[in-house]
Amino acid sequence: MIENNNLIITIGRQYGSGGRMVGKALAKELGIHFYDEEILRITSEQSAVGEVFFRLADEKAGNNLLYKIVTGLKPQLGKPSTDSDIIKPENLFRFQSQVIRELAEEEPCIIAGRCADYILSRSDVDYPGLVKIFVYADVDTLIKRTMEVDGLDEKDAAKRVKKINRERKEYYRYYTGGNWEEWNNYDLIINTSCIDLEQTATLIKDYLKLRNKGK
Repeated sequence: MIENNNLIITIGRQYGSGGRMVGKALAKELGIHFYDEEILRITSEQSAVGEVFFRLADEKAGNNLLYKIVTGLKPQLGKPSTDSDIIKPENLFRFQSQVIRELAEEEPCIIAGRCADYILSRSDVDYPGLVKIFVYADVDTLIKRTMEVDGLDEKDAAKRVKKINRERKEYYRYYTGGNWEEWNNYDLIINTSCIDLEQTATLIKDYLKLRNKGK
């Protein structure tokens, strides 16, 4: 197996936890790229499939969720198809997985969501520098941050938090067969209910220092 020593940080994040903002701030401090929705644009350009298709499928389960859950089946991470099934959710996921692997192979970076932790853990390349992080918060904090960032009232913010986090959970289960909130999947789990986002970024940097000292 090929070994790649790039520092690759994946961030799974509940909606409203501040994970995206933490990722952007941390990337700036470390001097590396942060990839979130940019992955959709890059994947669209490489695949010649309209970006709208990737946006419609972004962090949402495919069309056969119940069947996948019952049977335990999950899409293969192999080469994407360019045939008539090119815009099927499973194939779009393969295109996106390919881009995530290429980004990780090319440069140190931070990748938000999109099952990147799972994809890179099952790559043909070994990433000793892969750090898998999950950021979450209590429900009140999730709602409060969503109200502030999205400009919603409490009722609408609560609905958005519930809907998007359910979609992310189902998406992860659909494409990995695993539990999005299974802490054993991650190296570092951070509750941002009691610390601000700057402190969260500092906590991750301190963890990276301690991790490197242990090698």
